[in-house]
Amino acid sequence: MPDPRTQFVARLHLTRGVGPVLGRRLLEAFRTSDEMERAGTRGLQRIQGVGPSKARALAQAFVEAQGILHDEHERARDEGARLIPMGHADYPALLAPMPAAPLALYVRGAMGDDNGRERDPYPVAMVGSRRATPYGIEQAERFSAHLSSCGLTIVSGGARGIDAAAHRAALRAGGRTIAVLGCGLSRCYPPEHRSLYEQIEDAGGAVVSELPMRTEPAAEHFPARNRIISGLSLGVLVIEAPASSGALITARMAVENHGREVLALPGRVDSPASAGCNELLRKNEAAIALEPKDVLDALESPAHHAHHGTFTDRFPPVVQQHAPAPSRARSPKPIIELTDDQRAITEALREPLGLESLSRAVAMPVAQLQAELTVLELKRVIERQGAAFVCV
Repeated sequence: MPDPRTQFVARLHLTRGVGPVLGRRLLEAFRTSDEMERAGTRGLQRIQGVGPSKARALAQAFVEAQGILHDEHERARDEGARLIPMGHADYPALLAPMPAAPLALYVRGAMGDDNGRERDPYPVAMVGSRRATPYGIEQAERFSAHLSSCGLTIVSGGARGIDAAAHRAALRAGGRTIAVLGCGLSRCYPPEHRSLYEQIEDAGGAVVSELPMRTEPAAEHFPARNRIISGLSLGVLVIEAPASSGALITARMAVENHGREVLALPGRVDSPASAGCNELLRKNEAAIALEPKDVLDALESPAHHAHHGTFTDRFPPVVQQHAPAPSRARSPKPIIELTDDQRAITEALREPLGLESLSRAVAMPVAQLQAELTVLELKRVIERQGAAFVCV
């Protein structure tokens, strides 16, 4: 049986309304589920950001989460998966310090080794377009195979195109690869990748998600998934990405939130498929990668610090700060086809707000909020101003 602390973390992960930021505050305040239950609504109100109504809702959701946790453990066990809470020896060491790291991960396959050591000391993320060109596929396979043969773990999102090419090349090279999904592990998306995920597991890799087992794939899950891909890795290599690619979100998170190295492969100047990569390079937001050695050179220092346990000290995650408001607030343009949550965000962003301030303003967990913000950025409804967000 898991120890009480591990059970507590896993239960918080499944508690409605608890995201990574609130979850960490609760873990600092309470040691076990019993202690939190004994605290009641009055004790919960002592937590930053929890008022009377939030405390009542949180207490009720925490009660409900106990049954959900039991069902999830049973479902995961039946399907060859397990739930790894933060603090467990198998929880990825690079991901844990991230402010928006999930409180728990569902995993099929292997994470830590048999001796409780980190199985992936040198992981690199490879991301790119789902609609990859032959050039993009060729380069993804080239870089993945070479980096795998050098002992790096290839982390990607299991999607069509560049992701799949990176995973498959790592497998052919006899390397280890991790696929981070935007759905629960009971689902397979895209459906034609079922055999790919099975091959990853059989080869000693892992298929990972933060979402409950039966969660269906949905557009809002994939931007949030991207922060895990970045957080798991020493750096991010963008192979091929058009101007509106989700791979660029991963690159932005890597730099702005995680303090990671970002590299991009240049493409033809007239190719829309490489417009995003070329723009990253033009703006000096990524280092150029012409051959695998460029990636190895860029990751040499991060890998050294990861090996010696000083990675977070040398490459600390970036904490979003509240930006000063301008003299005139800007009103959002009328937008169609927004969800209720997205409308609430645009209303709150009549003036620039940092991530934490916006999370409090719309009463939304940071992880969910980040996913909605990235969708709104792709729709060009909002933009970043330094560490803040505002409607355009």
